[in-house]
Amino acid sequence: MTIREPNNNENWTKIVRPNPGRFDLHLCEIWDYRDLIKLFVRRDFVAIYKQTILGPLWFLLQPLMMTIMFTIVFGTIAGISTDGTPRILFYMSGTVIWNYFAACVNQTSNTFVSNANIFGKVYFPRLTVPVSVALVNLIAFCIQFGLFIVIFIYYWWQKQVSTPNAWLFSVPFIVLQMGLLGIGVGILISSLTTKYRDLTFVMGFAVQLWMFATPIVYPASMIPEKMKWIVMLNPATPIVETFRYAFLGKGTVSPSYLLASAVGTLVLFFLGAILFNRIEKNFMDTV
Repeated sequence: MTIREPNNNENWTKIVRPNPGRFDLHLCEIWDYRDLIKLFVRRDFVAIYKQTILGPLWFLLQPLMMTIMFTIVFGTIAGISTDGTPRILFYMSGTVIWNYFAACVNQTSNTFVSNANIFGKVYFPRLTVPVSVALVNLIAFCIQFGLFIVIFIYYWWQKQVSTPNAWLFSVPFIVLQMGLLGIGVGILISSLTTKYRDLTFVMGFAVQLWMFATPIVYPASMIPEKMKWIVMLNPATPIVETFRYAFLGKGTVSPSYLLASAVGTLVLFFLGAILFNRIEKNFMDTV
């Protein structure tokens, strides 16, 4: 393909070139297309609960219903310990942060297939779609997090939980890390589903299994010490445990585990971005 370079008499605002290498991700282009991301965010946020009776209330009902179910099944029937914290708070703290990750993975894992019509007509950085999905789910997370704070304040007023500790300042960073982890895994799967459609059917089941491999419905303190390092290799585990510890003062928090989780998150994100960048060049031939 021949690319015509601009001459002195032409005033170009942007030159579209094929990526010369697999490591040329052009992540800065995402910022250049921030207005497009805003449009995607507005479109997706409105479309989620359009023509529903309860509308945005579903943002609150989903984590609340899951928390009640976990409280009944795992707390009351199974009798699983919550490290002495109120069951509602324990399960909701895990549910809120996990829902953000699960939504990012599930919705970005089908990026190429679900947006094939748009991708085949006009050029824009394809990563803008997964980023917009993460931002939409971040809005949902903030709403659900607000519900968690209201319930936490009630139990704190009743003196059933202690005041949040200094780890509270790490919450924005671990939420960002959870979003990057969700995008990384999602775009990695999305790149593979262009060729292996079976992964589309496996993803929902795999995310559910991942949830049970993460201390959402049980505390990490239940895991035997000789097995704990294996569970902590799961990048989502230190994030959930730190989030829970910041508010409830219960959980396993270790800077070494957090560092390993951050490294694993970045590795998955860049692996996903590299494969995503490679697939987007010729995905129309396989979708």
